[in-house]
Amino acid sequence: MPTLPDMSGRILFINPNSSTACGAGIAAALAPFRAPGLPTLEVVSLPEGPPAIYTWADWFSAAGPILACIGREQERTDAFVIACASDPALPAAREATRRPVFGMFSSAVLQALGLAERFGVIAIVSASVARHALALRQLGVEARLAAEVPLDVTMDTLLDPVAVRARMIAAGTELVARGAGAVVLGCAGMAHHRAAIEQAIGVPVVEPAQAAAALALSRVLALGAATLDRAAE
Repeated sequence: MPTLPDMSGRILFINPNSSTACGAGIAAALAPFRAPGLPTLEVVSLPEGPPAIYTWADWFSAAGPILACIGREQERTDAFVIACASDPALPAAREATRRPVFGMFSSAVLQALGLAERFGVIAIVSASVARHALALRQLGVEARLAAEVPLDVTMDTLLDPVAVRARMIAAGTELVARGAGAVVLGCAGMAHHRAAIEQAIGVPVVEPAQAAAALALSRVLALGAATLDRAAE
């Protein structure tokens, strides 16, 4: 029986905030995408970043650390994911490297659009709504947003396995009532709530790190397969 080719490589998820707990949550969400022979999925949190991306000031301040990280890591990385559901510095990151760069929020939206005609978003704070609106305009899909519901909680509260779960289910239920056929979790710290929300509201719930992992893996594997094809010629 022929052996499968080794498609090893490295995909780096850059958590632009300084929360190592948030970074650990992203790493846990990526567990189903890890397997022998596939590219490794690594997560790095940036100590020089803000504690979380709450405001536009946080969003802009994350750009420098993200670009510095890409500069340090690009020689040994096959693709990057900006692991924040506001996609900070995404255009600048793509300009700074020839490696593929994926934004978690845009990846999640694209997956949601493959699952339903209209989607909703659960945001960590009200200020996130404007940043998400900018990303949706850039994607040209703002008309397919059914609604967005902010929780207005801190990252620490969001990372608690119990404290905000009922509110997230209520937000998801509201989004479905307003026409969403799929729901996007609008913060990297929401990953551990995904399964419970989906079970409660009865529509697909898209976790951004997982959506970005699917896109990044498909791209890196395709590039690896093309290299193998050329070597065989």
